[in-house]
Amino acid sequence: MGKVTLIDRRGGDEQHGIEAEAVNSKTARALYAKRQQIYPKLAHGFFRNLKWTAMVVLLAIYYVTPWIRWDRGIGRPDQAVLIDFEGRRFFFFFIELWPQEVYYIVGLLVLASFGIFLSSALFGRVWCGYACPQTVWTDLYIYVERWIEGDRNERMRLAKAPLSLDKVRKKISKHTLWLAIAAATGGAWVFYFADAPTLFGQIFTGQASATVYLFIGLLTFTTYSLAGTMREQVCTYMCPWPRIQAAMTDQHALSVTYRADRGEPRGPHKKNETWEGRGDCIDCRQCVAVCPQGIDIRDGDQLECINCALCIDACDEIMVKVGRPKGLIAYDTHVNVEKRERGEAAGIHLMRPRTVLYAVLMVLVGVIMTYALVTRSTLDLNVIRDRSPPFVRLAGGDMRNDYALKLINMAPRARHVRISVSGVDGAHFISNGHRVDANGEIQVDAQPDAVSNVRVHVVAPSDIGAGSHRLRFTIIDTATGEQAGSASVFFAGAAP
Repeated sequence: MGKVTLIDRRGGDEQHGIEAEAVNSKTARALYAKRQQIYPKLAHGFFRNLKWTAMVVLLAIYYVTPWIRWDRGIGRPDQAVLIDFEGRRFFFFFIELWPQEVYYIVGLLVLASFGIFLSSALFGRVWCGYACPQTVWTDLYIYVERWIEGDRNERMRLAKAPLSLDKVRKKISKHTLWLAIAAATGGAWVFYFADAPTLFGQIFTGQASATVYLFIGLLTFTTYSLAGTMREQVCTYMCPWPRIQAAMTDQHALSVTYRADRGEPRGPHKKNETWEGRGDCIDCRQCVAVCPQGIDIRDGDQLECINCALCIDACDEIMVKVGRPKGLIAYDTHVNVEKRERGEAAGIHLMRPRTVLYAVLMVLVGVIMTYALVTRSTLDLNVIRDRSPPFVRLAGGDMRNDYALKLINMAPRARHVRISVSGVDGAHFISNGHRVDANGEIQVDAQPDAVSNVRVHVVAPSDIGAGSHRLRFTIIDTATGEQAGSASVFFAGAAP
């Protein structure tokens, strides 16, 4: 590197500068390194098989679920899992949720969050390594790539090879299958929002809505881009979880760890050489070759590591070949590594304050949701008070307020319900197209799986007093006795 000459503008004298400016320039250029393509090698072993199993199961759940049927009776959708925007309901097998029951969805999200927190506190980024959609679809895309182009060395040679018919054929085949998988991903997603067999036929006959084609196109593009071309960059630069995870773990959390106490000092090893005075790591770099993130686990904890544990399989395979015990790379804690270096006994502590707390919170949320689901009512009532005019003074001096009642019948059968009002002395209904019986109640029919709108007039005596008064509407199913209520207010003006 040459020296940089600086000019003193004040005196005009040349001064021989230092090399700092050139060093800084080189450092700045290094911050913008070009992406190095990663060609992960196929690993063999327990964790690779576990990832295959997770991929097959999760993809099967995603693609097959919209096609599962569930009989709910005549006139009701028979799709087991359906987000019915038109009917404003969510069906999940025997469970049917309405918009006002969104708290169940919130509960599921809270339960899932605590589940990820607990798994992270116990086993590090196990979610990222096995169940994250980015990991699952990237695994599938790499499988297709490996099937067409070969394993790591063959793919690297193909990438460097000059353009040829064979290379073009393989590239076109690979990207065609990637696009087909991406399109199937988008297609499966929209099936969750409409009857799958019907929508499937509409898509291929051009009868589906523009919205359907738009979302299929968006998911096709994102799946192809994220799993096919961006891959590890999504985990490193786009996903926030690696940066949040640190708050979920502690020094006793298990993660994929290179046991430096056993592996160092590392170096090549020849057959029949002694293992005295050296570590078990032979610096073969197979742990790097199989890593889908392209990192070296021997460098310690890294933001890019997703804890897929493929490096464990690769290292164990090498240890068997060189006649050393497995587990040079394993699920362990850095606390244990440090303890073994000091000659202390290592151990695994799964029961810790944070893991107990996460488990208790999961159980608590699960119990609350189960109880709420078992005891949930299929009858509900919403009351909307007319604001204009705020009240009407009748000829005799009594006050009248008007209300719109929404009777929500979440059962698949029609109901005959009684409507009553209470909370304000002397308050009663007057006819608004509905017959008021001797008990001062209105009886109406609530349609099945629907919201029935009922308008009512409520009259209170003239001596009620000015201001706002609380009252309550109640509906009761005359057949089952099931009831629901909703609070509102009665507004009265000052006496003239």
